[in-house]
Amino acid sequence: MQKYVPVISGSGKRLMPTSNKKADRLLAQGRAVRRFDRGLFYIKLLDRTDGYTQSIAVGIDLGSKKEALTIKSGAQTYLNIQADAVTWVKEAEETSTRMRRTRRRRSTPYRQMRTNRRQGQFKLPPSTRARWGWKLRLCNWLARYYPIATFVVEDVAAKTKVGQRRWNQSFSPLEVGKQWFYAELGKLGAVKTLRGYETKSERDKLGLKKSKQKMSDKFEAHCVDSWVLANWQVGGHTAVDNPSMLYIVPLRFHRRQLHMLQPAQGGIRK
Repeated sequence: MQKYVPVISGSGKRLMPTSNKKADRLLAQGRAVRRFDRGLFYIKLLDRTDGYTQSIAVGIDLGSKKEALTIKSGAQTYLNIQADAVTWVKEAEETSTRMRRTRRRRSTPYRQMRTNRRQGQFKLPPSTRARWGWKLRLCNWLARYYPIATFVVEDVAAKTKVGQRRWNQSFSPLEVGKQWFYAELGKLGAVKTLRGYETKSERDKLGLKKSKQKMSDKFEAHCVDSWVLANWQVGGHTAVDNPSMLYIVPLRFHRRQLHMLQPAQGGIRK
């Protein structure tokens, strides 16, 4: 159960979240209506169009397999989210390319390859776009229901090495995707970054411990860092006040797929 419920005014303005008890009271009095969006419960007020808001920050802890976000003000921690990362796009693109090349080697008619109509335009690799686009969609989703002023991101940086071409190339998509993410995130609010050692320093000051089990679903695995990042911006706490979490898994959709790679039982193609 959510400890705090987002509140939207009658005119669509994002107001400060409220407690479950107060939300229930507003619903019982007919002053608000209940709403849901992707597992997030919020209320929309019927008798107010405006209201005072405090500064709210979102801490974002990036990861290759899992990532975390925390929405926090100086008074309360409203929501902790642990989300699985999008990891399947690179393999799916390789499979799609291999199947397409196999089809075109056959003596069957096929559409000739078109010219590159996006030549000269900025384009992210599919796997990079999917990974960073997922993080951006989460931030866009949260910005609909919380009056977010600042995003604090743990900056991931790859150290380049002279003469190590393969090493440097493997990290270039990360840097390109990160800069694209920061630019898009800046359209939603102010963006601040902390390096990994700075996050650790803040965590140690508060006496918090981080789990070494990266695939764990515990608060100490990832959300502890996102909480520290948000608390660094807005302050207000020396200990975690709300460790409850919302788990989010990205859905995988198959687009432009002629058929499944492996036939079903009996040789039936889907």
